[in-house]
Amino acid sequence: MSPTRTADPDRILWLHSIPFFAVHAVALATPFLAPFEWKWGLLVLASYYVRMFGITAGYHRYFSHRSFRTGRAFQFLLAFLGATSTQKGALWWAAHHRDHHRHSDGPEDVHSPIQRGFYWSHVGWILSARHHETKLDRVKDLACYPELLWLDRWHAVPTVLYATALFAIGGAPALLWGYFVSTVLLWHGTFFINSLAHVLGKKRYETGDESRNSMALALLTMGEGWHNNHHFYPGAANQGWFWWEIDASWYVLRALSAAGVVQGLRTPPPHVRAGRFRVAPAASPAAPAGDLDPIPG
Repeated sequence: MSPTRTADPDRILWLHSIPFFAVHAVALATPFLAPFEWKWGLLVLASYYVRMFGITAGYHRYFSHRSFRTGRAFQFLLAFLGATSTQKGALWWAAHHRDHHRHSDGPEDVHSPIQRGFYWSHVGWILSARHHETKLDRVKDLACYPELLWLDRWHAVPTVLYATALFAIGGAPALLWGYFVSTVLLWHGTFFINSLAHVLGKKRYETGDESRNSMALALLTMGEGWHNNHHFYPGAANQGWFWWEIDASWYVLRALSAAGVVQGLRTPPPHVRAGRFRVAPAASPAAPAGDLDPIPG
């Protein structure tokens, strides 16, 4: 029987969730298995932020919202890097995120803390049967690429290769700190945008939901904490819109643009930043929610 056809679609899929709980268990045991050294702390941070860029710039700003253009090779690299974070494939991630924008803080929102509370928005929805499968009808613009379909089906492959590379470079301590500890931190750093960015912070713009801006979350997630900005104008490649709004993912994207790797970085025009704009939900379930128009990959 398909996991999404169970009597209670919101129940935890315990068998499928074993790796999730196992990674947490190994991360908690790591200080006892490989005592902390500063080099391992630096490895945790490097592994965290490199892969966070794969989520923020890749899974979120590119695949979910198509906020810039790039070639097919770099598109694949973004999908591969995002998959090393062990957050499933780019198509799964983008499809659910587009649904979030379409129904933000409404009854059909995938992970609204307003509707379902902290636990569900933070992690419960990920472990449930309801959201196990990829909604390909939401990502028709991406599902035309066979390599992305392959990565979505075999999303564990980049994770295994990444973990293997860490072990080859630094042995068991590098694997334990660089993958297990860093991945748990990366998971919850990402999840905090779902569970806290609609609860904590300030609202600059009226978006019809409870999205908020938070400097603390922005620092933790390379810019994703400017969540109210993002919900006001989802198609922008930058989420920090003013000089004091630190957005590390945007700085990297600008460097990649200068190098010619990415093109067409979208930014909010002055009237949007001034608040004289209200984005309309996407009419088609295959279109990036809130964007002005889809950009071919």
